[in-house]
Amino acid sequence: MTDPRTILGQARQGPVPDNWRVFTKKRGKVSGFLRGTSHDPNPLLVITLDGVIEYMNESKPLAIVNFHDLARITLHVDGRSFSDSSIVNLSVWIDLHHRDGRKAKWQSASFADDMQVIQGFIEAYGAHKELRGR
Repeated sequence: MTDPRTILGQARQGPVPDNWRVFTKKRGKVSGFLRGTSHDPNPLLVITLDGVIEYMNESKPLAIVNFHDLARITLHVDGRSFSDSSIVNLSVWIDLHHRDGRKAKWQSASFADDMQVIQGFIEAYGAHKELRGR
């Protein structure tokens, strides 16, 4: 995988390769002020054919998933509702099964409610497996 900071820099400046997915959003002024992150760059998540890199703020380390390190992934969805409501709140994440036997849960810190992020992750991982050989 290319250096994660290089990938984030390219995603911020553009243009990016056609097979990258880039997700960003503006940091709220009030929440940024309260968390002490108002001067940090906006959250950014980049999905490439080699993995996923997420920048949340300067006080947190980059979240990096290198597809080469994974044996497989499993999608999980959990729905909750109140008995008197037809509204269901979904929580979606991906279990990462590493080649060395470790298992981890992956859910975007900044884009947890964005199903396009989950879809992009699954598509990129599938393309990685196909292109790099199983």
